[in-house]
Amino acid sequence: MAAGVDGDTAAAAAAGGGVVVVFDFDRTIIEWDSDDWVITKLGASDAFRRLRPTMRWNPLMDRMMVELHAQGRSADDIRDCLKSAPLDAHVLSAITTASALGCDLRVASDANAFFIETVLEHHGVLGCFSEISTNPARVDGNGRLRISPFHDPDDSSPHGCSLCPENMCKVWTVGHQQIDRSVHIFHVSL
Repeated sequence: MAAGVDGDTAAAAAAGGGVVVVFDFDRTIIEWDSDDWVITKLGASDAFRRLRPTMRWNPLMDRMMVELHAQGRSADDIRDCLKSAPLDAHVLSAITTASALGCDLRVASDANAFFIETVLEHHGVLGCFSEISTNPARVDGNGRLRISPFHDPDDSSPHGCSLCPENMCKVWTVGHQQIDRSVHIFHVSL
């Protein structure tokens, strides 16, 4: 059996079973919540605590990136901070093993594209993933990191899932992946 991947996953992948493994990011690929990691490590906790009761999560995180920029923090500072986020070696092994076995690896996360891509690239596994479904992020013309919601929470037809936050429904995301092709999700044991 491959290290970090359960026997059913290894057998299905070896048989060419088209195994898709969907990972969360926060507290799964990395050991912390990435938003909390950046806010805490870059010294924006006071602003976060002040603004949290007044804003939805994604606008709050976008605002926190604006706050960090106003404090002189660049997108490169955020990138460097993310590179120091702890990642369990077993998770890295599971990713590389599943990829080597031919599994289709994906991320469905309420983090954001900048954070996820930074961490995966830093650890040399970004290329292992065929799809990352998350909140969009970009660096604007002023050098500020901007974060947007995956789903528009003000849309007249919200996803309607009571399990997920309003800005991103992982059930909806994985469901669309299942519609696109046959998706089999296996438990990855670490």
